[in-house]
Amino acid sequence: MRLLLIEDHDPLREGLCQYFREAGYLVDAFSSGDEGLWAAESGGYDLVLLDLMLPRVDGMSILRKLRAMENPVHILVISARDGLEDRLEALDGGADDFLVKPFPLAEALARVRALLRRSYVKKSPLIHVADLEVDPVKRLVRRAGRVIELTALEYRLLEYLAYRTGEVVPRTDIWERVFEDGEGGSSNAVDVYIGYLRKKLNAGGEADLIQTRRGQGYVLEGRES
Repeated sequence: MRLLLIEDHDPLREGLCQYFREAGYLVDAFSSGDEGLWAAESGGYDLVLLDLMLPRVDGMSILRKLRAMENPVHILVISARDGLEDRLEALDGGADDFLVKPFPLAEALARVRALLRRSYVKKSPLIHVADLEVDPVKRLVRRAGRVIELTALEYRLLEYLAYRTGEVVPRTDIWERVFEDGEGGSSNAVDVYIGYLRKKLNAGGEADLIQTRRGQGYVLEGRES
């Protein structure tokens, strides 16, 4: 999952970046409104964390512009403006949630996870696909009760496919949302890491849950072993 953070307060921006990256997310961060708006307009993000008081372009203007463009990305507003009118203005302007500063980083992470579940119409914090269980909170994967050890990148790949269970996910989507820029060298790395995942997920002789759709991408779907 790739997050966009638009926050001009250096310590908070750096702290959030580190915290979310340690939680397994890819994070792009900008300190000014114009740069953040440019990045948000380019798409490719699962969620935007948006401060309101930003230099050059303020957060409310960014919010309104994205919604006027019918950009569907989830937006979590993070702001020191804690008045009821501020919260109502942001939520009525298209924000999906509002978090008042200062806030515990753990609460920000929990709200991000909740919004991401909403993005993919997931209510439960656990994702089940046949006998596969993915726990985004603990970053734990089990298949038929067997704990599966994954690298950070393998886990990001599986979690992204799990959120989009039943959908054909193009390689380009996987490349943009799962891989850091340059990591793996080329989009062929997607195929390589799908192979790694299959080997680990199917180590107990279970059926392959990741199907290849030639020329389209990959789909994770429930097929009982």
